[in-house]
Amino acid sequence: MLQLDLKKQYKPLFNPPSAGPVLVEVPEFQYLMLDGSGDPNNTAEYQPKVETLYSVAYTLKFMLKKAGTVDYGVTSLEGLWWVEDYESFSMTDRRNWLWTLLILQPEQVTNGHLAAAVAEVERKKGLELARKVRLEKLAEGLVAQVMHLGPYSAEEPTVRGLHDFITQNGYELTGKHHEIYLSDPRRVAPEKMKTVIRQPVKRPGS
Repeated sequence: MLQLDLKKQYKPLFNPPSAGPVLVEVPEFQYLMLDGSGDPNNTAEYQPKVETLYSVAYTLKFMLKKAGTVDYGVTSLEGLWWVEDYESFSMTDRRNWLWTLLILQPEQVTNGHLAAAVAEVERKKGLELARKVRLEKLAEGLVAQVMHLGPYSAEEPTVRGLHDFITQNGYELTGKHHEIYLSDPRRVAPEKMKTVIRQPVKRPGS
């Protein structure tokens, strides 16, 4: 049976330096996705959606392993964050944030597998929210990214430094603010948490 470790296979994408941003090319990946809105610290919908996404992800993993298709580790939770009016995007005022939660999937996972996993999650856990999980591809291309060390609440200087790096190197921001949560906040002290901060970029006029 095929064995995959996606985080090891694509290590540069999951382990950028904390000393400063770098530019990397991100290939097209497919993800489990679930949308939401509002401040994740205050909205009642955030945590149930995280739990639902993980339930579907682990059900898929064990389903494909049992079938002898592929064995892989469930990767870290990720998030895309944006607002309708980009000029009003704020790291501190998150009431108008829109977001999509993501979990990276190997290419062997299909919509047929997802449908079976969703049905299983509904049957065993009664999570009707699982019906809203979708499998979708994301092609970010060239991105700037950096490792943020510390709590989520202290990300703003890291994000500002990333944006400065982008403009100083002759690029423009494009696409959505992307975060990869490498640490479990239930088990890791806030000052030791690691989060990849990623921003797609483009050359002006391209």
